[in-house]
Amino acid sequence: MQKLDGQKITEALAAKFASPTRSTRLTVVLGRWLGITFTICFFTGLFSHGLQNPPSWMYFPTSPVWIYQLTQGLHVTAGIAAIPLLLAKLWSVYPELLTWPPVKSLVHGLERASIALFIASSLLQLTTGLINTYKWYPWPFPFRETHYWLAWVIWGSLLLHLAVKLPAIAAHWRWRSSRDPAVGGPAANDPGTSGVKPSFEAGSAGRWSRRGFLTAVAAGTGAVVVTTAGQSFSWLAPANLFAPRKMGTGPQGVPVNRTAADAKVTELAKSPTWALMVRSGASSRSFTLEELRALPQHSHELPIACVEGWSQMATWRGVRVQDLLASVGAPAGSELRFTSLEPEGAYRTMNMPAEYSRDEKTLVALELNGSILDLDHGYPARIIAPGRPGVLQTKWLHSMEVL
Repeated sequence: MQKLDGQKITEALAAKFASPTRSTRLTVVLGRWLGITFTICFFTGLFSHGLQNPPSWMYFPTSPVWIYQLTQGLHVTAGIAAIPLLLAKLWSVYPELLTWPPVKSLVHGLERASIALFIASSLLQLTTGLINTYKWYPWPFPFRETHYWLAWVIWGSLLLHLAVKLPAIAAHWRWRSSRDPAVGGPAANDPGTSGVKPSFEAGSAGRWSRRGFLTAVAAGTGAVVVTTAGQSFSWLAPANLFAPRKMGTGPQGVPVNRTAADAKVTELAKSPTWALMVRSGASSRSFTLEELRALPQHSHELPIACVEGWSQMATWRGVRVQDLLASVGAPAGSELRFTSLEPEGAYRTMNMPAEYSRDEKTLVALELNGSILDLDHGYPARIIAPGRPGVLQTKWLHSMEVL
């Protein structure tokens, strides 16, 4: 039996996968675009995670009121844009993964390990993140915690990969340097290649040039963004064809994530004996719905912005949290805990830092867009505060307590 020759296998694969569009310069350009999207996802994701799991040092901005609408919209939009960019980058480098021997040195081994970890974790992160926007969880692990820690794995493997590939990245960062033979650039008569691995890059001429390929990737990424980002950005709403949420839909013209039936609160919320309990130490007061409506009412334009990426501005009307605090002798700027009528669930109770209770725009809302709250929007009363994730805007309020 003839013994396999690794070098011959490598050369055969090189001939099979050779393409004038596949080059180190192309990979560097795609890497820059992908790096921008991953950086946006990483830092906006940390911000969202901090709002939901607040560390002691964190400051919670309430202005501009659309700050979370913006950051979470960027997070999901950048994540969706990263999908075609990651696939294009994989296409640009996958023949390199077939070279023989698979590990040539310590540095080469680190490069392989970092890219394997980066690709695996990125594919899992982007796939589960996209499915999460549809609120579908077919996996056994908790999404939020897994999403958070995978972001650190991706970032660590990316930094390691950048460190070991820094010389090649620097040599091909600029178009002029990528064409310099002294840094491994292409031959002057080969406009489609840049040359770190000529065996894979200088193959037979194809229908696509490198510029044409990049233009196609940019157009595809732009099309994906334009047809989905309208769930977060109103000026793109008319082009929102594929996102799971659309502005202007749902009860009172606002989408709903969790209905009263899902939360099993329908009877409790409709009960004529419902009242909101407000407590501060030994002092407490109970407000019926009519008593809340008799208090001074305030209206504000505030967005409801969800972690799945959709958001919408709406007009909310109700009682200022500051006024309810004053009714039990508590100062504005108290840290609070709100409890929902929901019998169970991760967001049945919600703690609110002092920045929000101090803001006069934070309301116990009784109306939405000019009419009484729909049951699915939190009737008889819910919280709406500027700059907070939707999951923390407690619906079907039962009590408010000063901590």
